[in-house]
Amino acid sequence: MNLTRIHLTKFLLFVLLFYIHSTSIVAQGFNAIESKEGIEITENGRKVLFYQVKPKSLNGKYERAGYVHPLYDLNGNILTEDFPADHPYHHGIFWAWHQIKLRGHVVADGWVADSISWNVTALNLKKDSGRISLFSEVSWNIKTGAGKSTPLVREETVITVYSENEKQRIIDFDIVLYPLFDSISIGGSDDVKGYGGFCMRLRLPADIEFVSNDTLVTPSETAIRAGKSMDFRASFDGPSLPKSGVTLITMPIEKDPQQSWILRKETSMQNIVYTGRTPVPLSRRGLRMKYQMVLHTID
Repeated sequence: MNLTRIHLTKFLLFVLLFYIHSTSIVAQGFNAIESKEGIEITENGRKVLFYQVKPKSLNGKYERAGYVHPLYDLNGNILTEDFPADHPYHHGIFWAWHQIKLRGHVVADGWVADSISWNVTALNLKKDSGRISLFSEVSWNIKTGAGKSTPLVREETVITVYSENEKQRIIDFDIVLYPLFDSISIGGSDDVKGYGGFCMRLRLPADIEFVSNDTLVTPSETAIRAGKSMDFRASFDGPSLPKSGVTLITMPIEKDPQQSWILRKETSMQNIVYTGRTPVPLSRRGLRMKYQMVLHTID
């Protein structure tokens, strides 16, 4: 082998090693993959969640944007459902209210997407050590007829995903609602259930369990009072594999150690009840709601 061939071989080896090193750097940590539909967040090449930016509907009905689906567990399996046959207005991880009122009159039903649409008007991503944050601004538009609509509420949401650590992953949701007119209020269903607010539409294996304050909780038709956190435990990855869990936490923890929950063992969503049946006015300073989700294994 002559000197030129030796130099060429060393150069090709250097290029190969540089490519491998560069690829590993790109593959490590968080990445955000943008598409026409939305943004997919991955960590070390594994899917974490997808944020729906483009309005999505089912045969032209129940159109929605600004929610999370799919959400993946620590093994890469999908945890959530979107447009399920039994309740096609459920959407993965979402927040919605039946009563959207202007000056005391109901102008839209956000739960079933009646007379309202959502438009993601701004997006931003920020990566820090051990986490990635997705900032979104969403306009709630009230349909006024003849194909026209009027913005009624500006939503500012931050979803922060933390690195998987010690067999768990934390995801924070920070949601602020700003009214664009005076005398706007939101409320849950106008019945004894009062459901509405932050929800999860999970796949529900037959062995689903609900645990709050280290105590098993039995669901009922109406809201129940339990702790500020609720752990949903099941064989999400199949009956032959160990159980895993999704814990929901209301934040910050207030003096009242309890929270109202709507819980379902099959074909429905899980809801941290807020505001309940009675509507709450939106202040010009904004109505802020913070929740934490912990995906974890069960030893």
